[in-house]
Amino acid sequence: MAALQPFIRDRKLTDGVSNATVNRALEIVRRILNLAHQDWRWLNSVPRIRMLKEPRRRVRFLRRDEVDRLIAVLPRHMKAIVKFALATGCRASEILGLEWSRVDLARKVAWLDHGTTKSGEGRGIPLNLDALAALESTLGQHPRWCFTFAGRRICKSSTAWDKAKKRAGIEDFRFHDLRHTWASWHVQHGTSLPELMELGGRKSYEMVLRYAHLAPEKLSIAAGRIERRPGKEDGSLQG
Repeated sequence: MAALQPFIRDRKLTDGVSNATVNRALEIVRRILNLAHQDWRWLNSVPRIRMLKEPRRRVRFLRRDEVDRLIAVLPRHMKAIVKFALATGCRASEILGLEWSRVDLARKVAWLDHGTTKSGEGRGIPLNLDALAALESTLGQHPRWCFTFAGRRICKSSTAWDKAKKRAGIEDFRFHDLRHTWASWHVQHGTSLPELMELGGRKSYEMVLRYAHLAPEKLSIAAGRIERRPGKEDGSLQG
């Protein structure tokens, strides 16, 4: 671990990266060392690599009434984008890069190409009624891109987003938090974590566990398995 300290210090002090970014690199080093020990037999043992402390992952989502306030003050082109984000959980880059050639309104599906998603892998997007309505509101505005402004593709965020949040009285909220809002609403309405993982194109189950606490009632059946019920024998624990 001492040999890695100059790297850690340089990344944090010179490059200014977060502990999480450093940890991703340390995980790669740890994986290589494990392969060298277990598979290649180059090392007799694996040195212990301590991960840096990371802050708890942030989950910020909006209530329905907050979303309504926000959408009401957004400019027209942003309304469609935000509604689509809330309906699909897509990231900003995925939405702004969506082309009509990758949308089938009749089948209610869209496709994200390889290289256009965070994981780099393509995936299909089921379009619910809200997503369809968002897309239909932009039909005919551009022959290629689904979401545009003044006849041009939107490539970066604008001040319209920040101004709308301020007018709606919404603080500490990023565009990416629309994805958290989408996921939170899904869990609260009964979507299972494996379903959410597939819908959101996530590769790690750990990524969706952050939403599990939003639907504790889903564990009520399991909790009831050990409860005492009138008229039934007390099932004592056997040693």
